[in-house]
Amino acid sequence: MPEVKTKQSLHKRNDELANTNRQLEILNNGIFESGELPKFADKIAQNGHSSLQPKKLEILQINVGYMCNQVCEHCHVDAGPDRKEIMTRETMQQCLDVIKNTGAHTLDLTGGAPEMNPNFRWFVEEASKLGIKDFIVRSNLTIIRANKKYYDLPDFFAAHNVHVVSSMPHWTKGKTDKQRGNGVFDASIKALQELNDRGYGMPDSKLRLDLVYNPSGAFLPTNQEAMQKDFKKALLEDFNINFHQLFAITNLPISRFLDYLIASENYEDYMYSLVEAYNPSAVSNVMCTNTISVSWDGWLYDCDFNQMLGLKVASKVKHISDYNEEVLQKRNIVISQHCYGCTAGAGSSCQGTVA
Repeated sequence: MPEVKTKQSLHKRNDELANTNRQLEILNNGIFESGELPKFADKIAQNGHSSLQPKKLEILQINVGYMCNQVCEHCHVDAGPDRKEIMTRETMQQCLDVIKNTGAHTLDLTGGAPEMNPNFRWFVEEASKLGIKDFIVRSNLTIIRANKKYYDLPDFFAAHNVHVVSSMPHWTKGKTDKQRGNGVFDASIKALQELNDRGYGMPDSKLRLDLVYNPSGAFLPTNQEAMQKDFKKALLEDFNINFHQLFAITNLPISRFLDYLIASENYEDYMYSLVEAYNPSAVSNVMCTNTISVSWDGWLYDCDFNQMLGLKVASKVKHISDYNEEVLQKRNIVISQHCYGCTAGAGSSCQGTVA
């Protein structure tokens, strides 16, 4: 198992940034309150968007818990071994009931490390019976090597035709371990090789394996296509590893990444970078327009980032137990200054660039 840094989650440390209201206060005040930078709502209004509304629902993203075997530097979830928020089987069943009737074609399970939820396998088995077109599990890879009980995950994923999307900060050991903890790179490489052995990521395989890159510092990701070529070349030449796509995701100023920006005195410069890179063409394709995010306790959010800021959907329907797709489609999407991260440059989503 990789030697995770001894750093604890913000929640465990009782840090002020564990409070979502404090995070929102920082995002809404300062350089935005003074008018030094335009608020996101004002920026999109310049392009004729008085608000953001959802389009047809395509993706149901479910966070089954914040527990994780890693404590990564920039985790917007503030996940870690000390986080005990875990989705119950009862809430999972409510999600399954919704999946049966939703118009979404993609089911996206995330965490933390979703595999650490004690009901994870049951949920995957039941969900895989429902005919969802694309069934994603977001794995940090190291969980596969974390403990004997997880060693068979590659076989389990393959048996249920799970689309594995895995975080991989870089193709080099130094940059990966700096962001995610000592030993993470070696464990990730071993896990990727095991997934390849099962057919995952191979050129003509139906077993999808995609990687996710997010920058290790206070800068935006470079061109996704060019980066994908570099990742593919390096991983194949150095480790004989294949994968299908690379998704480049911009770090949003939330939770531990916000903590990093403030501690390193990069917050204002980073927000300037996001605002200056604002791309109007990315606005119409941001993931909140085709996604509903479900938290571990069943509350509904416009996206995973809003979930981490406690910004529930602006709808009469706010919980999975009351789910009504028709009502939810009539809502306005909740926005704040962190939304600049999804509209900077080529845009950013859990599926990579959007523009």
